[in-house]
Amino acid sequence: MTELTYRVLVWVAYRLAATFAVGLPLLLLVWSALRKESYMVRLLEIYWKAASLMFISMLLLTNQRPIGYLTFFIAPFLMVISVWFWVDLNEELADLPPWRPLPFTVRVWRWALSGFGLIFASLTFLSLECLQAIDGTFCNAWLEVPLKLHQITQKLFSFLFGGNWNEVLASFIGYIALIAYTLCLLQLILIRLPKTGRVAGKF
Repeated sequence: MTELTYRVLVWVAYRLAATFAVGLPLLLLVWSALRKESYMVRLLEIYWKAASLMFISMLLLTNQRPIGYLTFFIAPFLMVISVWFWVDLNEELADLPPWRPLPFTVRVWRWALSGFGLIFASLTFLSLECLQAIDGTFCNAWLEVPLKLHQITQKLFSFLFGGNWNEVLASFIGYIALIAYTLCLLQLILIRLPKTGRVAGKF
């Protein structure tokens, strides 16, 4: 695969992420909250916690931190798992009439997210070479969107707070967030799951 072809595919992946990993779940969260569908709100809350790893990855890649490529590869797996894993939420969704707009949209979104996750993980797998050499063939393509978003954030930060938002600060916050994310994930795997199993709870 040529570098140009890969760059185009990465831009497609970012656009899919904007649609299926950010835009649609945000809309569904608002919709579920307005309809007071507590189990859907719970499902989407869990999803957003998992999806935050993608935003952490972008903070790290803003300053070209190699670990950002690894977290970008892991993120889609955790995002997809987070929307299929919970038995009680799956049962609640399955019990609803399939023609209702909200549950139908959630079902379609979960399958679309799964397809997106497969595409995104396949592309980011090729970028794992960047853990060793940041100037590898498949590295720079992933930096373009984080850097563009960083420039927008930098202008907003300066306008609103009069401060200096820079790449070092972005990666520092990314590292802190990654540590917190890892601790929460370990707490879920080592403490909560052995006690409650695949039950999301908190309705």
